[in-house]
Amino acid sequence: MKGASRVVQVQTTIPFHDCDPLSVVWHGRYLEYFELARTELFKSHEIDVPQIRDLGFRLYVADVGCRYMFPLSYGDEIEVSARATAWTPMLRIVYSIQNLTRSRRSARGFTALATTDPAGRLLPETPHAIVERLFPQAGG
Repeated sequence: MKGASRVVQVQTTIPFHDCDPLSVVWHGRYLEYFELARTELFKSHEIDVPQIRDLGFRLYVADVGCRYMFPLSYGDEIEVSARATAWTPMLRIVYSIQNLTRSRRSARGFTALATTDPAGRLLPETPHAIVERLFPQAGG
């Protein structure tokens, strides 16, 4: 199924420790910026880690992709957006990193999250208890 949750945006400034000796952000940090926005997205839908555990589930990254479009540098102000776009078979979150300092999009990407029970058994699709929080328009 496809749909779209609301978009959540997080702003931050690139710290020096995220950069290589040329003051360019190391490519792996972009996934950390995605995670900042995904965390806020889930919190805004009341399915942060404690709530997911209380529901009896675990979420794990099963696939990830990032398209780098314009480098981030030390001191750049960025806005990272996240929204859920699909829930079956896995939960799909899409991201965008906008470089506010340079008025350019720096990256876009996605994560696909698989759901397991607490014992680690993979579930065939995202459980309704999670879907109804992220996609209230999906109905019952």
